[in-house]
Amino acid sequence: MSTLSPGLRPSPVRPPVPAAPEPRAARFRLSPADRDVLGLYLLTRISLWITAHFARWLFPAQSGVREAAPVLAPFQHWDANHYLHIARDGYFPAGAGPWTSGWDNREAFFPGYPFLLRAVHTVVPDWTAAGLLISLVAGAVAVLALARIARAYLPEEGAGHRTVVLFLLSPCAVFLAAGYTEALFLAFALPAWLAAMKHRWALAAVLTTLGTAVRVSGLFLAAAIGLLFLLSVRAGGGSRTWRSAGWTLLPALPPAAYSWYLHAHTGDWMAWKHAQERGWYRTFHPPWEAWANTWTGAFGGTQSTGYAFMFQAELVAMLVGLALVALLVRRRRWPEAVYVALSLWALGTSYWYTSVPRATLLWWPLWIGLAALSLRRPWFRTVYLCVAAPVTTLVALTFLTGRWAG
Repeated sequence: MSTLSPGLRPSPVRPPVPAAPEPRAARFRLSPADRDVLGLYLLTRISLWITAHFARWLFPAQSGVREAAPVLAPFQHWDANHYLHIARDGYFPAGAGPWTSGWDNREAFFPGYPFLLRAVHTVVPDWTAAGLLISLVAGAVAVLALARIARAYLPEEGAGHRTVVLFLLSPCAVFLAAGYTEALFLAFALPAWLAAMKHRWALAAVLTTLGTAVRVSGLFLAAAIGLLFLLSVRAGGGSRTWRSAGWTLLPALPPAAYSWYLHAHTGDWMAWKHAQERGWYRTFHPPWEAWANTWTGAFGGTQSTGYAFMFQAELVAMLVGLALVALLVRRRRWPEAVYVALSLWALGTSYWYTSVPRATLLWWPLWIGLAALSLRRPWFRTVYLCVAAPVTTLVALTFLTGRWAG
């Protein structure tokens, strides 16, 4: 396995130890550590499904009902419904669009997940079950890649397992199991990063391109991998490395194609961005205004307690992200810092913060860094689990019972 160039040594964790290239068959073989991670992943899925089962009995949408909601009802909320509608009906069914009263702004969502959902639906007739299957498989790929990245950076025994534990017990982990894009995006993004670490630029570019078809966050990943490529050249990659430069442009194709498609139907090249502005208050505001507006929503008494709590969570997640970027910059981990910083800029320049806690799932340096801390300071793991366990359970319940948005 090839590794990062000497000039790219990540800190605070130790850089990977150089090793011989892996045989092709070994890349797909599951080690005992991989199987351990998959076992942990399956157990957490079972735990979440049990929670969903009891939630539909104990927390019905209306009081006094005598029958529980359908089995899959806990997962039929918010963005999952948007993706279902796109997969089933397309972006502009029967000529409807932004010009239609009551339009749901579905063009805000990139097409990668809906296309895959429609394909899986041909085998799994129930739309919600098809979405859950996508997230189940994609989540397994993501945790395997995350564990391998962690093992490449952390010398301690059990580093991959520890990283996955902290990740799967993170406050917003429920979204990895729902019909959302987080699991699918990570199933492309984390193997892409792993490939880039090994200087397999073509594979990294292809995987990142698939990621940009799923979320705009794929462009942030592309920027980080592009910087990693430039740093590897600077560290002595030579002309052979430069011949791979064209691959770094490939991830721009899905967003460009989607913009062209939207322009053909709406006359607007940035229709997806304008849909986000209409539906989710993502009009540009300076970062300090976004912070002030979110603070008012959290503590100004202008929102109900449910919404106020959500705004408080947004503020905490933003602070975590800023601290992470500062640490990455201090340790000169420039590509990872660029990735997280671009994510924070995109989320932190709206009218107010939206979906920042969910975005923490995509910040793999956060989970590897926390694992490194817990391995060197055993008390931290205890503190983390004592805090994360109730918070994760409450967040899961608020989503599964339809109370997530306030």
